[in-house]
Amino acid sequence: MADINTSEAQISLKGFLDIDVDASLDLFSEIELLKKEKNAVVLAHYYQEPDIQDVADYIGDSLGLAQQAEKTSADIIVFAGVHFMAETAKILNPNKKVVLPDLRAGCSLADSAPADEFAAFKKLHPDHIVISYINCSADVKAMSDIICTSSNADKIIDSVPKNQPIIFAPDKNLGAYLIKKTGRQMLLWNGACMVHEIFSQQRILKLKTQHPEAKLIAHPECEEAVLQYADYIGSTTQLLKFATTDNANEFIVATETGILHQMQKDAPQKTFIPAPPDNMCACNDCPHMKLNTLEKLYLCMKYEEPEILIDEAIRLRALKPIQQMLKISKAVGLGG
Repeated sequence: MADINTSEAQISLKGFLDIDVDASLDLFSEIELLKKEKNAVVLAHYYQEPDIQDVADYIGDSLGLAQQAEKTSADIIVFAGVHFMAETAKILNPNKKVVLPDLRAGCSLADSAPADEFAAFKKLHPDHIVISYINCSADVKAMSDIICTSSNADKIIDSVPKNQPIIFAPDKNLGAYLIKKTGRQMLLWNGACMVHEIFSQQRILKLKTQHPEAKLIAHPECEEAVLQYADYIGSTTQLLKFATTDNANEFIVATETGILHQMQKDAPQKTFIPAPPDNMCACNDCPHMKLNTLEKLYLCMKYEEPEILIDEAIRLRALKPIQQMLKISKAVGLGG
């Protein structure tokens, strides 16, 4: 930030660099120049706005993003996602600079497992190992034995001896789905994602009557009331692959709407319909993911702020369960 007079206090209060961007700038070209100048890589989640997805070097789900973060040779990682994702990149890359366009881009699911409350819960069950969904804070990761994503959670669970009790956190809906899929009984933390919990079973069924040939595809963070009607359940990457390779021409998509951009790019001849929430708001858009904009992405690349920093003791403890996840995923052939 040598060439800007913006204090850290301004960043911490606002969560992003509050600077006017010249409207005449071609931000796509400027971002490409900054990538080369700074040896920077842009990692973006499928739930980001289309412009950010189009300028990213890699677009993926949480597993793919973690794998890319682990192997990147870039000096700066620009993470277009939410806070826990950028934290994961920093945990894997302590000597690289990791920046996030907007520090306020949090996660309702991660917030549903406060570290102090989870520590007390874990203490009540000392014989259990902890498998935590990657959608959690660095502090919760540091209390976990293995991290998982929706792409690999069943394989992670299968890697644990059958007689070993498991705590699964923080997503109760994903946990319930995994209990049903794997047959393993697990103790579930009572957390959930605000986007995936709000899909309306009644409105989805009405939509299916209006589009009788459409297949319902859903993320396993959705409630069972929705999942029971799904033709396919999978992670964002798995939903994308299914929708673009299946012979159906219409799909009702029960996950965050950002994924529809890639679906439409990969299969422009098909129709993708966002599953409706249980009210009239745009609640199937994650308000945290959508805090990031192309302008904020440009500014955070230019000035290398806001930066993600993690206490080293917590980072080292959180690193082990993430590395265990990546090791198991590689062994079973998942991801890049």
